[in-house]
Amino acid sequence: RCFVRRVVRSPVGRVRRMRVLTHNFLMCSVRGCTSNNYPLTIKATQVDTVESEFNADFMRNMIPKLEWNALVASCRDLGMTIPEALPENAMEDETFLKNLHHVLNNVRIQEGALICPNCSRSYPVSQGIPNMLLTEDEV
Repeated sequence: RCFVRRVVRSPVGRVRRMRVLTHNFLMCSVRGCTSNNYPLTIKATQVDTVESEFNADFMRNMIPKLEWNALVASCRDLGMTIPEALPENAMEDETFLKNLHHVLNNVRIQEGALICPNCSRSYPVSQGIPNMLLTEDEV
């Protein structure tokens, strides 16, 4: 079972956690696992919310790079909902951009695992860092 906590960023240091944005670009790279290896399923045991500064231009630039269906699946894994399809007016809708910013940049996976839907390889996430290293027999 996953729990969410709110983290306040301290002025001294930055809080480092795996963002949902990062997850959108990760895939299984085990030898022979070449189909249905994306997106990785998120099995989070701890998720933090860390407020960050909204930048509309950054969000507009990121939208074309996102794999939208993978993002929808990631949000489902984390108990969040976003539109099943990218809205036609996404680039102009500031409310949508702010909500997308929250999902991509403020929601951080602290503990858990990323699971390949094809080979079931589990990549642990510890202290906000996904370990994507493979063992010798997986390369």
